[in-house]
Amino acid sequence: MNTDITASAKPEYPVVDRNPPFTKTVGNFNTLDYLRLTTITGISVTVGYLSGIKPGIRGPSMVTGGLIGLMGGFMYAYQNSAGRLMGFFPNEGEVAKAKYKI
Repeated sequence: MNTDITASAKPEYPVVDRNPPFTKTVGNFNTLDYLRLTTITGISVTVGYLSGIKPGIRGPSMVTGGLIGLMGGFMYAYQNSAGRLMGFFPNEGEVAKAKYKI
């Protein structure tokens, strides 16, 4: 079974890197990616805190919610960054950087 998305879907935008490594993808995070990661984490910390008020476990609930939000926010930012590099999302900035380096 082939789970490679590039095998089943054709990119709509110019491809910068067909199979970007982890370090390149994280290094490609832009301001919006960091904003999304921070927002998702902050909302999750708040929800965790509010969920723990009634049973009296605000601290552990807040930390757990924050960790879940941090992981989810990172995965969302990673997906967007990798999608731009692979040409599945609009990527004018990435294409301009790639042409500048060549």
